[in-house]
Amino acid sequence: MRLVGLPPARRVWIFDLDNTLHDAHARIFPSMHEQINAYLMQRFDLDEAGANEMRRGFWQRYGTTMNGLMRHHGTDPREFLAATHQFPELADMVVHEAAVRHALARLPGRKLIFSNAPRHYVEGVIKALGVARFFAAVYTIESTRFRPKPSFQGFRVLLRRHHLDPRRCALVDDLLENLRAAKRLGMATVWVSRERRSVPYVDLRITSVTQLPGLVFRYSR
Repeated sequence: MRLVGLPPARRVWIFDLDNTLHDAHARIFPSMHEQINAYLMQRFDLDEAGANEMRRGFWQRYGTTMNGLMRHHGTDPREFLAATHQFPELADMVVHEAAVRHALARLPGRKLIFSNAPRHYVEGVIKALGVARFFAAVYTIESTRFRPKPSFQGFRVLLRRHHLDPRRCALVDDLLENLRAAKRLGMATVWVSRERRSVPYVDLRITSVTQLPGLVFRYSR
C-alpha cells in the first residue's frame, strides 16, 4: 500500500469536496442538475430530455458539462457557473457527518481542498461544514483556469504553488478518473466509495472520511 512508508504527519492530504467531505447527492446535485438543464434549455432551445442528454453526454466525455460547452460552443465558464450554482439556502442543503470535523482534527499532515466547483460555492459549503480552519489552501475551478480534474493542468498548478512533491501527496476523492490522474502523477490515492471492487490505482478505499485517521495510523505502523 502506497500509504505505508511515509509518516502521516509528513503527508499532504488533498481533499475533494462534493461526495467526499459531504453528501452532495442528497440535495445539492439534484438542484444543480435542474439549474444546468434550465441553462441548456434556454440557450439551445432544448426540451428537458434533450438537456439531460447533453448534460450527461458532456459529463461522461469531459468530466464536467462546462468543459463540453467550452469545447463545442465557446461558453463563458464564469457565466455558466454563475447560472448553475445558485443556492440561496446552501447551509440547509449540506448533508454531512458531524464526525468529519473530528476526523480532520485527528488527521496529521497538511491538508488542502481541490474542487471542480466554483469558489463561491466551495466557500459556502466549507462554511456550512465548519472545517475552514483545517485547510491550508482551497483550490477551485477558477484556480485551474477552468481546467478541472482529471486534467493534469489543475494538479500541476496546485503542486507548483505549494512546492509539493507528488510522492508526499494523497488525493482523497470519490471519482475514479480523478484518482487515476493523481496516481499517474505519483500521488497516493484514497477512494471514498461504498463499492467493494478492487481498482489497481487505488491505494485505500473508505466509505467515509471519518475512517481515514484510524486507517492511516494502522497502516503506518
